[in-house]
Amino acid sequence: MDKILLQIAAELSVRPAQVKAAVDLLDGGATVPFIARYRKEATDGLDDIQLRELEARLGYLRELEERREAVLKSIDEQGKLTPELRAAIEVAPTQQELEDLYLPYKPKRRTKA
Repeated sequence: MDKILLQIAAELSVRPAQVKAAVDLLDGGATVPFIARYRKEATDGLDDIQLRELEARLGYLRELEERREAVLKSIDEQGKLTPELRAAIEVAPTQQELEDLYLPYKPKRRTKA
């Protein structure tokens, strides 16, 4: 999780502590307008635009991590996971690149037809 927070902080050009505070509030159920208006001191002044971008990136990066784990597990169960492939999957920056790496190992669908 720290890797995600650091990446978002670098993308938004803010401090990791600000991102951590905002993520904690978002995970606690607070909405972006609520945080921007009433919790500005907790996030050290992140504005509405930064919070919305943070929320979007957080969702995307969390989905990417979940998919990365599923892909690694699937290829490992097939017995085809090499150290080079694992390294490539772990550094894939987008879901599209991750899916491109997974494509040759994706199980084929079997139909009754």
